[in-house]
Amino acid sequence: MPAPTTTTKDAPEPGADAAESTPRARRRRRRVTDENGRRMPMWELLLRYALLLVVLAVMIGPFLWQLSTSLKGPHENIFSSPPSFLPSDPTLHNYERVADTIPVWDYALNSLKVAAANVFTNCVGAALAGYALARLRYRGRKAATLVFILAMLVPVEGIIIAQFTTMRDLDLNNTLIGVLLPGCISALNVLLMRNAFLNLPYEVEEAAFVDGANVWQRFFRIALPAVKGTLAVVAIFAFMGAWDDFLWPLIVLSDPDKFTLTIGLNYLHGTFANDERLVAAGTVIAVLPLIVLFACLQRYFFRGVGEGAVKG
Repeated sequence: MPAPTTTTKDAPEPGADAAESTPRARRRRRRVTDENGRRMPMWELLLRYALLLVVLAVMIGPFLWQLSTSLKGPHENIFSSPPSFLPSDPTLHNYERVADTIPVWDYALNSLKVAAANVFTNCVGAALAGYALARLRYRGRKAATLVFILAMLVPVEGIIIAQFTTMRDLDLNNTLIGVLLPGCISALNVLLMRNAFLNLPYEVEEAAFVDGANVWQRFFRIALPAVKGTLAVVAIFAFMGAWDDFLWPLIVLSDPDKFTLTIGLNYLHGTFANDERLVAAGTVIAVLPLIVLFACLQRYFFRGVGEGAVKG
């Protein structure tokens, strides 16, 4: 939903009433317009903001509730009616209990290794593949693009047995490399990079070609610096995919010392009873790195969405 904009009328003609050029008069002439310059009624503006607030509550409400639950003490009723959102006596004891229950920092380190490697392989592989699909001329380029599109349509559950047998034949079961390898280059990231490279004007590369630049020089010095925003999008998607993955690490890993964080947090659930405060604290620990990563790359992220979403 595009944000409304505020515009003003033209300045008064010479000789007009001086009162019309006062700050109060200029504020009175200010009006709210939509993305097309059409004047927006006040009821429509209020409706838009109301819908945005509803979406905001739906999106971040569950996380804020988990954060509130993780800060509540053992004697505070988390199932009270009506529910109490703010903890009466905030405490960090639940986070200490998570570290005492499971080796959460070892699991987080394993997840960080897989996620960091996944970011590197996706950024490098998707950039190279996307550049080849978008800028190079060779027979079968359209067919290769179609293969990546079709790869996005195949559900992970449909090929997970084949992935497991492949990792077993390569003797990579129960290793972090086995967790990393199936998702080291995502078809979605390749297509994002392809669309970003397609938006670059060909004249720039043609001028570099005339100056004697080879394909690698054009890639590293001209094309890649122009799509840094899309690279940030790829990095965020790759990190989130590896950090949040639960099913594949659960299948390929059997040694508890090599568990990732998503598998380790599953041990916070008891067989006959659950401590919701403990589970909420573990959830906040798992989400915190994603928030930090997005906060660091957000200015590149929003620019990159536009780079890779204009052309198909």
